[in-house]
Amino acid sequence: MTQALSKIVTFDEFIAWHPQNSGVRYELHNGEIVEMSQPTGKHERIKGFSAAELTLEFRRLNLPYFIPNQAIVRPPERESGYFPDVLILNDDALVNEPLWEKSSTVTQGTSIPLVIEVVSTNWRDDYYLKLADYEEMGIPEYWIVDYAALGARKFIGNPKQPTFSVYQLIDGEYQVTQFRGSDKIISPTFPELNLTAEQVFNAGK
Repeated sequence: MTQALSKIVTFDEFIAWHPQNSGVRYELHNGEIVEMSQPTGKHERIKGFSAAELTLEFRRLNLPYFIPNQAIVRPPERESGYFPDVLILNDDALVNEPLWEKSSTVTQGTSIPLVIEVVSTNWRDDYYLKLADYEEMGIPEYWIVDYAALGARKFIGNPKQPTFSVYQLIDGEYQVTQFRGSDKIISPTFPELNLTAEQVFNAGK
């Protein structure tokens, strides 16, 4: 991950600057425009598998959810904007999002039933920056899929091993439950989801 511009910019400036269809992804981290490194094939396979499984589940439950391709999550009171690996939105809640129609941006946790980050070399963003901001926004559930065990030992244990972390918002704070190997993932948002950590890490193979 490399910084794209050295000057500090506002979120509005980032939206105006952000190149469309460039093939390069950028995020805004506390006023700094950051170029996101090209993900690995496995990263994209896990991302696609997770999105497909969750889409099947919320359609089965007839929920008003969808997964956008390029929506931005903007923490309030911060010059930041993130493109999560998988973002589930509640279509019914978007009427209360002031930036949705103009720039496909969401700012309220009530619009986001679940957000997922698949860990890559910039793991600190997922475990420190986004964890804190998603918690502050009130997003009820956040998955960190650390298939290559890249995170710090204080997050995934010692010895390091592939870890699937489910952060659930309880009384305004995230509480984490972790799953490995053949552990069945327990999701507060989708309690009937039938997936193991291993299935996600192997993208269903």
